[in-house]
Amino acid sequence: MYAIVDIETTGGHASSNGITEVAVCLHDGKRVTQRYSTLVNPGRDIPVYIRALTGITNEMVQDAPPFEDVAADIYHMLHGKIFVAHNVNFDFSFIRHHLAVAGYDLQCNKLCTVRLGRKILPGMPSYSLGKLCRHLGIENESRHRAAGDAEATAILFSILLQNDNGNHIGQALKHRSREQVLPANLPKEDIDQLPYIPGVYYFHDEKGKVIYVGKARNIKQRVCSHFSGNNPGLQRQEFLRNIHHISYQSCGTELIAFVLEAIEIKRLWPKYNRSLKRFEHAYGLYAFEDQKGYLRLAVDKRRKLSQPIYTCNSLLDGRNLLLKLIDEFELCPKLCFIQNNNAPCTGAMHHLCACEGVETVEDYNRKVNQAIAQLKDALPTFAIRDEGRQVDEHSCILIEKGQFYGMGYISHYFDVDSLEQLKNHLTPYPGNDYIRNMISNYALRYPERTMVF
Repeated sequence: MYAIVDIETTGGHASSNGITEVAVCLHDGKRVTQRYSTLVNPGRDIPVYIRALTGITNEMVQDAPPFEDVAADIYHMLHGKIFVAHNVNFDFSFIRHHLAVAGYDLQCNKLCTVRLGRKILPGMPSYSLGKLCRHLGIENESRHRAAGDAEATAILFSILLQNDNGNHIGQALKHRSREQVLPANLPKEDIDQLPYIPGVYYFHDEKGKVIYVGKARNIKQRVCSHFSGNNPGLQRQEFLRNIHHISYQSCGTELIAFVLEAIEIKRLWPKYNRSLKRFEHAYGLYAFEDQKGYLRLAVDKRRKLSQPIYTCNSLLDGRNLLLKLIDEFELCPKLCFIQNNNAPCTGAMHHLCACEGVETVEDYNRKVNQAIAQLKDALPTFAIRDEGRQVDEHSCILIEKGQFYGMGYISHYFDVDSLEQLKNHLTPYPGNDYIRNMISNYALRYPERTMVF
């Protein structure tokens, strides 16, 4: 038995919106055997644009029962049935959420007439309910009202049942089928072509624009995990509605996938990615010349387009680095902003220090430049050689002087004789501190995969 459902609501996501109307048509596979419809008091104002769309006003629902008063009737109509709706995940998310609030746990199979329509009636100009009904000659005099749309969907479902020569409905209802958890606009073929390998995947909207980038150790499993559960929140529901296509790039290792994800998020700036968009280390070590010509070192917050000598996670890390340089190269703590009072200089030079104007600009700046040179020389150059996408290749990531240079794939038989030779086989990419630290931490964990230059 099928329960064909349509609802009207005060908004687009269940967690903070109410239901204003519910209609259910029970269908035995041949015809509608029972109908149910009721207005519902949502307990909140109906927005003006919703009133204009549905014709349901605040006055109409003022004396209607709240959802909890009709929850038992709705639950018993739906329990044990196959839940059918046009864009089923929307209706199901609302009904399931509000039933749960009323104390009922709805668990049932689902069928989406949008997805089934694309398979059973291919080539239609549109699969929206209104346009599909007009094309098929299904009359609906109560468009955007639950009873009218449920009745139209029931007629559409009968047509789908009659024309399902490929047994698409039966396939969708199989126990292991994930068809009905997929977004309504996403072809199942896009899921079927995904591999079980590390890589980066892209969700595209109706116009092909990338709206989300993700990385995975197993692309297919990770993509499918996005569609599990029934989170009724606004962001998730909007996110799922906008997914029309999936593409991917295979990667040799999970590390390559992590790095490529960070690069692609910065490049594409997808709408639904939150993390990695603005990640940078918070502080940097900077050098500048004061009015007297002395080079001064300072730790300051990272600023856009700035080029620090060295980056660090916190002000404390930067201070500790400066203290080490002051001690090793006999720099002035006052000129490095470590000592900020008017007391005598506490540096190694004391009264002979640059801050007293005794040490010459040339002598002091020579020490500062030596400190900077040591910092830069200490930045490592190494490559990580790891598994490739195929058996006859390796993946390779290069860090040059502490900065991410790029990555790519090299032949299994390629012997690296020089840094320049390796760079000719890699693709340069923009880097940041997040990528650099991720690669450096990986190199520490797997030294056997690291080549030092």
